[in-house]
Amino acid sequence: PMVGSGIALVFMVLAGQSAVFFFGQSSNTLIVVIAATFGAYMALNIGANDVANNMGPAVGSNALTMGGAIAIAAVFESAGALIAGGDVVSTIAKGIIAPSSMGSADVFIWAMMAALLSSALWVNLATWVGAPVSTTHSVVGGVMGAGIAAAGFAAVSWGTMSKIAASWVISPVLGGIIAAGFLWFIKARIIYQPDKIAAARRWVPMLVGIMAGAFASYLALKGLKKIIKIDLPTALFIGLAVAALVWVVMIPVIRRQSQGLENRNRSLKILFGIPLIVSAALLSFAHGANDVANAVGPLAAIVQASGTGSFTEAVNIPFWVMIIGAFGITFGLFLFGPKLI
Repeated sequence: PMVGSGIALVFMVLAGQSAVFFFGQSSNTLIVVIAATFGAYMALNIGANDVANNMGPAVGSNALTMGGAIAIAAVFESAGALIAGGDVVSTIAKGIIAPSSMGSADVFIWAMMAALLSSALWVNLATWVGAPVSTTHSVVGGVMGAGIAAAGFAAVSWGTMSKIAASWVISPVLGGIIAAGFLWFIKARIIYQPDKIAAARRWVPMLVGIMAGAFASYLALKGLKKIIKIDLPTALFIGLAVAALVWVVMIPVIRRQSQGLENRNRSLKILFGIPLIVSAALLSFAHGANDVANAVGPLAAIVQASGTGSFTEAVNIPFWVMIIGAFGITFGLFLFGPKLI
């Protein structure tokens, strides 16, 4: 346990050192160093706590070993953060509270600093007791609370907050409905069929294709926007093409895996191994794209306000800030994630 804590401390120190290197020397350098250290601390806690949501099912079903889960999550979490992590960072940094209500750059900086530290401490406590919590809830609440303390309830962008709060209800409900639908389909078309293996050969490639197509549409719409602008119909067409391609590729793979298997439910675990692994990897990518903002959103806002004195304009996200978030999530997962998984 002390080795893990020591490595985490070294990473936080290096994050602070990187702030000195990239931000440069100015009157606000110390503030940025402290913020970078807090951001690294928050990223470590996200990796330790939140990534268990992605890898728990794959490890629990024995589709992945703990080491394999950590390796896959480390790669895809980092990729998601660096490729598609910009949009949510801007929402956390400037969308929850109205920066113009803060009065001065100093008040805005300290409000973001308080939000970052308080949310990190809460997630750290939850991880210590083994409780999976939402890091998004934590940092959104921290930013909102700091904004209210600094400038009153009028500082909160209630329209944005209502959308965020609605997503906390809509996401689990939609997730539950879609999961129930797929489970019904798998039971009706595969598990309860007289020849389970033949049914799996027919339907598992299609299910993997649907999963790949959904991810391809998401990546085309969000992940590639920095390189090329893709509208929704085009993204859906890309997803459809990828789904068809993966479906065709998976047919011989599943056929080869199913050779010699007995016609019983236990054999199906082998055929669903690839979908479980792929879904865990894709979910890690999406999680990295979304939740890296919880660590680097306030940090990016502090860096911009400290460097330019402007705290009302759209936030600019330095690449070194994203690196701290991506690497912090990876280190937190590697050092402390197995307990929550």
